[in-house]
Amino acid sequence: QVQLVESGGGLVQAGGSLRLSCAASGRTFSSYAMGWFRQGPGKEREFVGVMSRSGRNTYYADSVKGRFTVSRDNARNTVYLQMNSLKPEDTAVYYCAADAQTLVTFVTTDSNEYDYWGQGTQVTVSS
Repeated sequence: QVQLVESGGGLVQAGGSLRLSCAASGRTFSSYAMGWFRQGPGKEREFVGVMSRSGRNTYYADSVKGRFTVSRDNARNTVYLQMNSLKPEDTAVYYCAADAQTLVTFVTTDSNEYDYWGQGTQVTVSS
């Protein structure tokens, strides 16, 4: 069992930056690929970015590529989402999720493959 707790959300002006954190319980954090998803008002949940167990592989949605960066610190059981050049359309509840993986470099954008989810943190970008 893994519990995930996001933090770092808030209100920011367009063009600004935020860093989200997701702290995981348990001692098997390195066994999980870690993803970020978001759900905007009136929208379906969508993939944002993911980092493999090893940290060697990352993959991003086209809408955030070049602006958002996923990183992880396995010693701290934490994954981060650095968000730069924020736009009003980035407004959403952001969720981190853990995908139990035997492959150290595998990543997936399919939310159905993720085993554990955090409660979400609100990010609001004003224009």
